[in-house]
Amino acid sequence: MKLKMYQVDAFADKLFSGNPAAVVILESPLEDNVMQSIASENNLSETAFVSIKESPISIRWFTPSIEVDLCGHATLASARILFDYYPSLAGEEINFDSRSGTLKVTKCVDGLCLNFPVDQPVLTALDPLFIRILDIEPLKLLRGKDDFLAVFENQKQIEDMQPCLALLKKINARGLVISAPGNEVDFVSRCFYPEAGIEEDPVTGSAHTMLTPYWANEFDKDQLQAHQLSKRGGKLNCKLANDRVYISGDSVIYFEGAISII
Repeated sequence: MKLKMYQVDAFADKLFSGNPAAVVILESPLEDNVMQSIASENNLSETAFVSIKESPISIRWFTPSIEVDLCGHATLASARILFDYYPSLAGEEINFDSRSGTLKVTKCVDGLCLNFPVDQPVLTALDPLFIRILDIEPLKLLRGKDDFLAVFENQKQIEDMQPCLALLKKINARGLVISAPGNEVDFVSRCFYPEAGIEEDPVTGSAHTMLTPYWANEFDKDQLQAHQLSKRGGKLNCKLANDRVYISGDSVIYFEGAISII
């Protein structure tokens, strides 16, 4: 069996930046263990599996080691492939059916816009483990649906941070997001998910469903510019609208091809 597969640099305006995601097009069901094996073989932070014969179109996301409930950059990558290569299916708006409910993607001036459910983080007591992980005490520690959020004073602290990944695996969450006000944007961040097989994620759309409501409240504004400060880096435009977060960014297609599953 051959499957069409694409790779897209998401939240990027040039190749070799942003966050790369593989997009596998499914025209018939595929076993979960096979999808996980493909994601492990790709060894990217996420591989999206898009079932185009289902209505609405189904999407699932796998890291090299686990399936996750929500992934922003791989959703943006999948929408880019559908808009470019399957326009009769995509139309003007794509509605993905996912483990996180219906996810809408539309074209916008910034590229593509994701319409995701908000993840409102809640202030939590600072476990001393996080000081050991980060080697510095954050101003605040919050907990979202999937991740912890550690807030710091300035961008340089975020740039210089070298978390202990071995200790980070011990927290009871998908991962840890660190964030602070930015020098040239509203806020900056970095995201670490060693338990999911991703030491540091280049650009994490799902984390911005938690970061956006936090910083919107701090700055008393509902539209924000963000920069994820990974080695590859990525910029996102975020908007808070009641219980939804709109995250927009550009993307670049790296390759199109096929994989053989014997």
